[in-house]
Amino acid sequence: MVDISKIVQGKNLTEIEIQVVQYIITNIDTVLQMGVRKIAKENFTSPATVIRLSKKLGYSGFVELYYQLLPLVKKAAVSQSEVVGDFLEISEKDFLDYNSMEDVQEFIQNVLNLRQSYIFIYATGFSAIAAEYLYKKLLVLGRKTIFASGMDSIGVFENNMEDIGALVVISKSGETQLIIDKLQAAKENNIFTVSFTKEIENRIARLSDLNFKIIDHNKLDDRNVLPNSFFPSLMLMFEFIIKQYVETIITKKDLNE
Repeated sequence: MVDISKIVQGKNLTEIEIQVVQYIITNIDTVLQMGVRKIAKENFTSPATVIRLSKKLGYSGFVELYYQLLPLVKKAAVSQSEVVGDFLEISEKDFLDYNSMEDVQEFIQNVLNLRQSYIFIYATGFSAIAAEYLYKKLLVLGRKTIFASGMDSIGVFENNMEDIGALVVISKSGETQLIIDKLQAAKENNIFTVSFTKEIENRIARLSDLNFKIIDHNKLDDRNVLPNSFFPSLMLMFEFIIKQYVETIITKKDLNE
């Protein structure tokens, strides 16, 4: 299922530019052959609009935009049976292809080892379900933790800023504006930031001090309609990090005895 809302979010696109994005995605099999002039003509606009749109989305031109969108659109059109096959196969390689043990150790050092400061966890939508799980997991580990979602007042974060040592956010798309706003505020207050997003380039990953990349098999399904291994993999990543943390504690205890 193709949902362009997160592709265009925060890009300040005009109505005609959004229309052109939708047209390109709908006609992904033929637009490269059509070229910029034909695309513009079909949308009653100018070739300059198509080029400007490509640059607003972060690409050098239309061809680069096309080759970035092509695998996303094709993956969104995959059959249900193939998607099921994907999410039944989750391995350690899926985590370490995009993340490293150094990333895990950095999370332990700058988040889980906090003692006096709070860990603030924030997410919206489906991601908030996973965020609440992480929140409860950290509570039973004895970490001082606050959890908030899109339903909570912005004051929950702003009024506790001085006591927050780390901000942990979750966004499947990596483009959720409410989360971007929190990250920017955290940066201004020198708060260490961690994000969990899908594996492709996104604004939230770029803004974070530390980003964990989770494979998203349906990158244009931002409403989470199709079966997908993103959230199961996300939960397993939490457990993998905590496993390393607990083993670190046990090792230190053994060395001190």
